[in-house]
Amino acid sequence: MKLKVFTLTIIMTSLTACTQVERLKSGAEPNYASPQEFIAKKNLNNQDGTAKEYIYVWDAKQKGNSTQSLLPRTTLSQYCHAKSGRLVLSYKSQLSLVKNAAQKRRLAADKSLAQGIGAYQCKFADGTHWLVSIEPMSEQAVQKNSATRSVKLLTKVMSMHEARQFYRGAVSLDKKIESPKNSAKNTQKEVAKKETSLKEHLKENPSKDLKPTVDVATPTVLPNNHAAESVQQQQARLYVAARRDINTGKNITNACNNAQKAYSFGKLQGTEGTRVYTESGMLVARCLNNIPSYGSRIPNAKGQAKRILTNLANNYNHSGAKNMLRQMK
Repeated sequence: MKLKVFTLTIIMTSLTACTQVERLKSGAEPNYASPQEFIAKKNLNNQDGTAKEYIYVWDAKQKGNSTQSLLPRTTLSQYCHAKSGRLVLSYKSQLSLVKNAAQKRRLAADKSLAQGIGAYQCKFADGTHWLVSIEPMSEQAVQKNSATRSVKLLTKVMSMHEARQFYRGAVSLDKKIESPKNSAKNTQKEVAKKETSLKEHLKENPSKDLKPTVDVATPTVLPNNHAAESVQQQQARLYVAARRDINTGKNITNACNNAQKAYSFGKLQGTEGTRVYTESGMLVARCLNNIPSYGSRIPNAKGQAKRILTNLANNYNHSGAKNMLRQMK
């Protein structure tokens, strides 16, 4: 009887995996309001926002099945691509949420699993981004004496500051991208060097037939008005727009998304950068806790709001965050 139940469980799990993979191949993702909503609607976690179980090792008879543990990363990659972004690995997982030493060893030894966990950034051409963390919590055999094993994965959006704190000690895999302003300055320097070099050459080797030819960089047409902004300017612009719309009650969903984007930049250099980061976090907490049209789309919205407020209260001694936490209890 137990064998029949186990066989049925495996068949149902296989069918679920196949269905998810087929959905992935079905085309571009719909327009979701935010990565959080996408994670919730795609059921990458359980309905209550806790870690979801995925098969990461199949037994010999089921080895032809797709590896379920790659689904969160693959699904998010498709969503990022549909939004004209590029998903890149920012931090490798250190398996820090796995408390059992034997489980951690088994997970660390699985090379396939490593391809789907860690912190990933979806980067856009205008310099904006969002970051998502996919972390194992535990692993186990699907049934006693079975070679098929599952892993619980928790998928959640993080700000850059939260990611740096959580993945402290891990090597950041992000490469610094040269801003358009710096790129233009470097191009001008190169042109000036060529002009100087050519003038010196003409002085040393005068010739009637020789005409100076200098490659002049053609000005690049920026795709939009915000492309040349610094990261600090982008964060400030998003925060100001979010604060304005939330306070006036206009475009609430878009305003909350802008607040989330601003908060996801993390704490940038300077006093103003700290203020914009913390106040953006306060706006996100308000959206999650006080605005049903936004919070209802996010799993465990109140828990996420508390996590943001706790970060602001403990790490930045933010009085507003402390007051809001007291009100939520």
